[in-house]
Amino acid sequence: MRELGKSDKLQLVHSDIRGPVFVEAMRMRKEGIDVLRLNTGNPATFDFKMPDSVRNALLENADKAVAYCDLKGMPDAREAICNYHKGKGIQGITPDDCFIGNGVSELVTMALIALLNYGDEILVPAPDYSLWTNSVHIAGAKPVHYICDEQSAWYPDINDIRKKITPKTRAIVIINPNNPTGALYPKEVLEELIQIARENDLVIFSDEIYDRLVMDDLEHVSTAALAPDLLVCTMNGLSKSHIVCGFRCGWMVVSGPKEHAQGFIAGLVQLSAMRLCANALMQLVIPAALNDPDSTRAMIVPGGRLYEQREACCRELAKIDGITFVKNSAAFYIFPKIDVKKFNITDDQQFAMDYLHAKNVMIIPGRGFSWDAPDHFRIVMLPEPEKMAKAMRDLGDFLKDYHQN
Repeated sequence: MRELGKSDKLQLVHSDIRGPVFVEAMRMRKEGIDVLRLNTGNPATFDFKMPDSVRNALLENADKAVAYCDLKGMPDAREAICNYHKGKGIQGITPDDCFIGNGVSELVTMALIALLNYGDEILVPAPDYSLWTNSVHIAGAKPVHYICDEQSAWYPDINDIRKKITPKTRAIVIINPNNPTGALYPKEVLEELIQIARENDLVIFSDEIYDRLVMDDLEHVSTAALAPDLLVCTMNGLSKSHIVCGFRCGWMVVSGPKEHAQGFIAGLVQLSAMRLCANALMQLVIPAALNDPDSTRAMIVPGGRLYEQREACCRELAKIDGITFVKNSAAFYIFPKIDVKKFNITDDQQFAMDYLHAKNVMIIPGRGFSWDAPDHFRIVMLPEPEKMAKAMRDLGDFLKDYHQN
């Protein structure tokens, strides 16, 4: 019988968030070892609860989700999404421009497949969220990573982007607020990125799923609100802001001039139709969730869990000799830098594995976010403040005698 190998399209696909360190952590848990998993942004596993507004909307309307719904999503949900993004300044959109998906993950893959041809290139940030890079590979195209500069608060390096544009470049991905760095881009940075897209006739994919998890009285600016003359696909959802990751509740809003993009949009409709519709149960909660900003805000102000967990993490990280970091302004991620010379680190995955074995704490090496050097790792700041602080104290204790062979 002929051997069945892996498709060539998957050769470059990776997910270190659930990679070798994760596999080892799961093995340890099966043996009864209590592992603190700082690998994935899944708030409910750390005892965050969905808001009553979401629970009530689901329970009171469940019968409405029995049948297939519109391939783009339920009308009430799309209207709520449209109004939300209009409120953020996006012009000229209607509910018909909104596509609801089984999480942003599904929509990213669909949008890239609909747009990209074999050999096309798309600009993706580094560090990245691997979903974007992986989806480009699956679409048969080439991700070209532009640098986000740690010395400039992790903002995109505009000169680096300009150097990497070729005649094959079709689009640019902006992740703001950013995963894995937690950076929030100001209006001025977004305007520079938009100008690059404008000059080079690029589609913009703006991943804004953490736009409601912004701290320190800062404001998130929607990319599309600054670019009414460009085709922008804005990605968003409820997974993190309303603690419903398992609902797989994401959406995409297509804005800007569409006359020249009818083929692309037809491709989105075609792919949406292939999967009939997105999960209808989760669509029931979208209007209620978007009408309930208070439950989210309660987490990100002083005294709120996300705010206090960040403070606890950063306070203890700052005490560790050999670790530096840019404090996050949004989301619940931080991407610290480790002094590789001090600890002789040449393999960041081995570093993460050694920390796991020594302290039963799981982190993700920087390689999982298309970061080439072995000098960074991502921390998910979701445990309660004291647990978060202890994990960082454990890291400091681990590093006192650590030297990679």
